[in-house]
Amino acid sequence: MFDTHELGRRPGALQRLSRSVPAPAAPAVLGVEGVIGVPEGAPVELELRLESVMEGVLVTGTARAVAEGDCVRCLEPLRHEVVAEFQEMFSYPDADDRGRAKEPGPGDDAEDEDVIFLEDGLFDLEPVLRDAVVLALPMQPVCREDCAGLCSDCGADLNADPDHHHDAVDIRWAALQGLADSLGTGEKDKKSGDAPRSARVDEKQEK
Repeated sequence: MFDTHELGRRPGALQRLSRSVPAPAAPAVLGVEGVIGVPEGAPVELELRLESVMEGVLVTGTARAVAEGDCVRCLEPLRHEVVAEFQEMFSYPDADDRGRAKEPGPGDDAEDEDVIFLEDGLFDLEPVLRDAVVLALPMQPVCREDCAGLCSDCGADLNADPDHHHDAVDIRWAALQGLADSLGTGEKDKKSGDAPRSARVDEKQEK
């Protein structure tokens, strides 16, 4: 939680903050589960600018952290430096858009669904930070831009062996190759059967 009491409710008042916070645990993890994300407890460096305006406090900031995941091509572990920028308005719960105290009226609950309110002068940055970091992360992380990935036939790492390949067999010739093999086998069988007949002819001639 961040405190805005130093700003007061003076429009135009500014406050700058630099803070390091630990990345939250699930289910508020900063990332895409099973793909890439900032590990739980890892430091997230925040640079924040808090500005008091009529209706609340406008927070503008930058978050820096190191995300971890697996390369989608070669499946090797990777680290990715993420920089996420964000801006969010945290509204005073008792003021309208001109900063004046307002009376509750019908339909207020529906209007408040998209509004984030200050609570006793405090605001929770975690939901805003999570959305910003997730949007800044690559959805298809790779260990390097020219990663060759894995062999689709045997799973070998093509980065370690760029010359790796398999002899391709054209399926259009596979049937003919099978026919040739069967004919070759039949020819061998025929030749092996000729020897006994020749021997019998020679035997008759001797008689």
